[in-house]
Amino acid sequence: MFEWVVGNIGTIIVCLVLATAVVAVLINIIRNKKKGKSACGCNCHGCAMSEYCNKKK
Repeated sequence: MFEWVVGNIGTIIVCLVLATAVVAVLINIIRNKKKGKSACGCNCHGCAMSEYCNKKK
């Protein structure tokens, strides 16, 4: 088992870095959604999905 880990340490590190990046992006999207910001960062005027992503309370 230890030999397998040592033999694949580069792949394991890359996977951990990518997983960390994905988690960070998801956390950022969730925080922005809670603050009422748009997920795409664009102006919603003319967006076909604006009624679904920016519901007025």
